[in-house]
Amino acid sequence: MRLRLTVVSAIFAAVLPAMAQSPDGASVADGSVLTLAQCRDFALANNKNLRRGAEQVKAAGYQKDEAFAAYLPSIDFAGGYMYNQKEISMFGSDQFLPVKTFNLEKQGYEFNVVKNPMTGEPIQVNGQFVPEQVAYLPKEALEYDLHNVFFGAVTLTQPIFMGGKIVAMNKITHYAEDLAKSQLNGASKDVIYAVDAAYWQVVSLKAKQKLAESYVNLLDTLSHNVSLMVKEGVATHSDQLTVDVKLNSAQVDLTKVKNGLTLSRMALAQVCGLPIHSDFTLADEDAESIVTPAAIADDTPIDMQQVYDRRDDLRSLELGVKIYEQKANVARSSMMPNLALVGAYSFSNPNIFDGFKKKFNGQFSIGAMLTIPIWHWGGNYNKYRAAKAQTAAMRMELENARELIDLQVRQASYKAAEAVKTRDMTETNLAKADENLRCADLGFRDGVMTVDNVMEAQTAWLKAHSENIDARIDVYLCDVYLSKVLGTLHQ
Repeated sequence: MRLRLTVVSAIFAAVLPAMAQSPDGASVADGSVLTLAQCRDFALANNKNLRRGAEQVKAAGYQKDEAFAAYLPSIDFAGGYMYNQKEISMFGSDQFLPVKTFNLEKQGYEFNVVKNPMTGEPIQVNGQFVPEQVAYLPKEALEYDLHNVFFGAVTLTQPIFMGGKIVAMNKITHYAEDLAKSQLNGASKDVIYAVDAAYWQVVSLKAKQKLAESYVNLLDTLSHNVSLMVKEGVATHSDQLTVDVKLNSAQVDLTKVKNGLTLSRMALAQVCGLPIHSDFTLADEDAESIVTPAAIADDTPIDMQQVYDRRDDLRSLELGVKIYEQKANVARSSMMPNLALVGAYSFSNPNIFDGFKKKFNGQFSIGAMLTIPIWHWGGNYNKYRAAKAQTAAMRMELENARELIDLQVRQASYKAAEAVKTRDMTETNLAKADENLRCADLGFRDGVMTVDNVMEAQTAWLKAHSENIDARIDVYLCDVYLSKVLGTLHQ
C-alpha cells in the first residue's frame, strides 16, 4: 500500500506541474515555445485593466441607449390607497326644496305658495314665502362612504422641444462611448509595449547568458593551459592566480545573469497573466539572424496628419472637446423654453363619475405643458459661459498635445536611426574583437603573448559581444516605441 501511494504521488507530482495555469484560466504547457504574438495575446486576454476598460465600453453603450430613450414617449403608472376617518355629507340636515308648477296663463314655471284665504295674498313666515309643496331630500341620501379610497393614473409624456438638451445628451453619450473605446485601444497598446519590453529583455539576458558561458569556457581553457605551462616552468603561479581570479569573477557574473534571466521570465509571465513559475522558452531566444524591424526599415516620410488620426490619446482629447461643446449646448438649453405633450388616464374607487360608487372608473385627459425660464439672476447664463470656457481650455490642451506628439515622433525616429547605426557599428567591432582574440590565442601559444594580453583580448571580446547584444535588442525596442508613437502598434 505504501508503495502504491508513493507511485501515485510521484505520478501526480510529475503530471500536475506540467500544465501551468493562471487564475484567469490562461495556461501554457511546460517547455512550450512562445512567440511574441502569443505573449501579446496572453497579455491582452488576461489583463484586468483591459477587462475593466471593456466593461466601461459596455457601460457607455448602455448610457447611449438610455439617452436615445429620451426621444420616445415615457409611460408611467402611479397609484395609492388612502384611509379617511369620516364620511362625506353634502348637507348638514334634511332638506325641503320648494317645487314649481307650470302656469298656463303666464306660460312659465312659478312656485306654489300658501295664500291667505281671506285676502288671497301669499303668507310669509320670517320674511319668506311658504310653499304649498316641497321635495323632501334626506341628509342620508347625500352621504358617501370614503373610508377606503383607491386611486391611480397612467400618464404618457412626449417631449416636443427641450431646448436641444436631448439632442446634446445623445451626442455626449455617443462621444463617451467612442472615448471609452479609444481609451481601451490606448491601454491595449500600453500593454503590448510592456509585453514587448519584457520579451526582448528575456531574449537579451538569454543571449548574455550564452555569452557569459562562452567567456567562462574561454577562461577555463586558459586556466588549464596556464596550469600546464606552470608545470613546464614557462609560466608563474602569479599568472595562474590572475587567471583563476578572473575565472571566479566570470562565474559570479554568469550566476547573476542566470538569476536575472529567471526574474525576467517571471516578469514576462506576470505581464502575460500567466503563473510566474511557468516554464517556457521564447521563439527568439536562439535566433542568430538580425532583421531590421518594419517600422525602422520603412523610409517613407512621416505624414503627421496620419499620425494624429491614429493616435488614441489624441483621439480621446478630440472627443473630449466635442463632449464639452455638447455640455455647453446642455447648459444653453436651460435658458430656452421646454414643451411637452402630456396624456393621462386617471381612475379611483369610489369614483366621482357614478355618485361615489364603490367600483373603479376613470377618464382620459390630454394636454400640453410649456415652461419658459424668465429670470434666474444670471445663473443659467453663467453656467453656459463656464461650459464654453471649459471647451476653450480643452481645445488648448488638444493643440498642446499635437505639438508634443510631433516632438515625440521626431525623437523616436532619431533614436531608432541611432539604434540601427549603433548595431551596425557593433557588428563591425564584433568581427575585430573575434580576430583580436584569435591572434592573442595564437601569440600565447607561440610564446609571444602573455597571459595579460590574452585576458585583455578576451575582455575586449566579451565587451564587443555584450554591446552587440544590447544594440540588437535596442533596435527592436526602438522599433516598438516608434510604432507606438506612430500609432501603428498591433495593427
